Amino acid sequence: MPWLVLFALFLASTPLPSMGIRFVEVAKQAGINHKTTFGDERRNRYLLETTGCGIAFVDYDGDGWLDIFQVNGTRLDGPPTTDTPTNRLYRNKGDGTFEDKSAQAGVSKTGWGQSVCIGDYDNDGDEDIFVAYFGDNALYRNEGNGTFTDVAPKAGVARNRTRWATGSAFLDYDRDGDLDLFVASYIDLDLKTAPLPETGPCLYKGVLVACGPPGLTGGVNALYRNNGDGTFTDVSEKSRITETQGTYGLGVLVADFNNDSWPDIYVANDSAPAALYKNNGDGTFTDVGVEAGCAFSVDGKPQAGMGVSAGDYDRDGWFDIFKTNFSGDTSTLYRNITGSFGDTAFEDMTFQAGIGQNTKWLGWGCGFVDFDNNGWLDVFLVNGHVYPEVDKLTTEAGYAQRKVLYRNLQNGSFEDVSEQLGGPVTEPSAARGAAFGDYDNDGDIDILINNVNDFPELLRCESTVGNAWITFKTVGRKSNRSGIGARLICTTEDGTQMAEVRSGGSYCSQNDLRVHFGLGKATSVKSLEVRWPSGQVDKLENLPVNKVVVVREGES
Repeated sequence: MPWLVLFALFLASTPLPSMGIRFVEVAKQAGINHKTTFGDERRNRYLLETTGCGIAFVDYDGDGWLDIFQVNGTRLDGPPTTDTPTNRLYRNKGDGTFEDKSAQAGVSKTGWGQSVCIGDYDNDGDEDIFVAYFGDNALYRNEGNGTFTDVAPKAGVARNRTRWATGSAFLDYDRDGDLDLFVASYIDLDLKTAPLPETGPCLYKGVLVACGPPGLTGGVNALYRNNGDGTFTDVSEKSRITETQGTYGLGVLVADFNNDSWPDIYVANDSAPAALYKNNGDGTFTDVGVEAGCAFSVDGKPQAGMGVSAGDYDRDGWFDIFKTNFSGDTSTLYRNITGSFGDTAFEDMTFQAGIGQNTKWLGWGCGFVDFDNNGWLDVFLVNGHVYPEVDKLTTEAGYAQRKVLYRNLQNGSFEDVSEQLGGPVTEPSAARGAAFGDYDNDGDIDILINNVNDFPELLRCESTVGNAWITFKTVGRKSNRSGIGARLICTTEDGTQMAEVRSGGSYCSQNDLRVHFGLGKATSVKSLEVRWPSGQVDKLENLPVNKVVVVREGES
């Protein structure tokens, strides 16, 4: 019997010890004290009121501490007059608390905010912020002095007032050294002509709810090429992105799925097959989602996809996909089997891996994250129904729903340990966006959640395990300054892990751009290989653990 099979059987028969972690909800005591407003709290007239907002970890002032950008929404009858809902920028003070710098920074926009993504699009050394909207998008150029300027119209990425932009990500799709921008589109929506629940009638299990997305005009995704002068050119048609359209795009994920060094784009679509735009390396993309086996459920049906994440959960050197979906369905785990087929290919492992047990939750933000630093990626997702009206139904889990943490059992399968962790993981909320990052720089990954018509949550991870870790901040030179798209391959005596620097992801949210590896009981990193978008390959050896290490392109 092959040794790998024997090893897997050994792990399957040997219970793992407790994760040794817990989460503490600290948002309000940390100073994150402004509510996210999004539509009516009890009844939604339009689908626009259901999607909620993303949220971001971003080190906007470059001091090494993660700050927070909170996307906000509004209401059909106008924003509340008290605590007006605007985007919020909270500066991390380095002592576990944050201060609101929104007005001073110039990011206090009110509107139907959707996603946020981070990247240094002008290569000036500080991170810029893109926010997608129903209507006009915002591109906040970081001026390097604590303030931002919205340059979206000048840059050519504002779009139009009926285009409902959703998930977004910066990427260097042509590998020319500056960041381009991909923006998914949900629906081409005109509220003047959009149907109301009673005109359909639009029903969910006998209850009137907002209409759509089926029956509404699906959106057209957009790809903007960075011209290198502060402006972008819409290359959606030229790149063949528009050949897949009308698919109700939501979550956006960028990763090199076939290991050819070119970034691909995966889009979770609502009530439609997911799209996998394979980068052809010549400025064009081809949607290979169906052929690759990552467009449908295991029984061949379209799913209502929401959030999406990539990670090498089985440590075989290929990025896998986790996608959240509507209630009555499961989340989906696609294992990357490209290495066995020679072309981009995935296998649905949802049920074999233990992910298929939960069907009553409606998932949104998600991530592959090694919470206990043992070197194996766990999966976390947040949930919440789209319709507040479901609270009238005794058959539903409710509008506010608990979160889920799947622990990686190191044998290709996962275990739901949510109940073991208890509150605040099991505390229900109407969650949407989720971001992951080490905001207190203590070596474990914390969770930031944006809730609909409620306050954000900041779940601080506290660990008693004592496992080692290392975090890398990438600085590009020939590549984009953020290092987005760089692949990091980290080797210790326990084996090899890989990750990529990634903009966007989860549901409409932004994780820490720094790359974190849990190292278990390792006492050093034998080697780190960095494969930059430019083609440059750097290698560092014998690195100390429990450190944040800055990696500059060209410095081996």
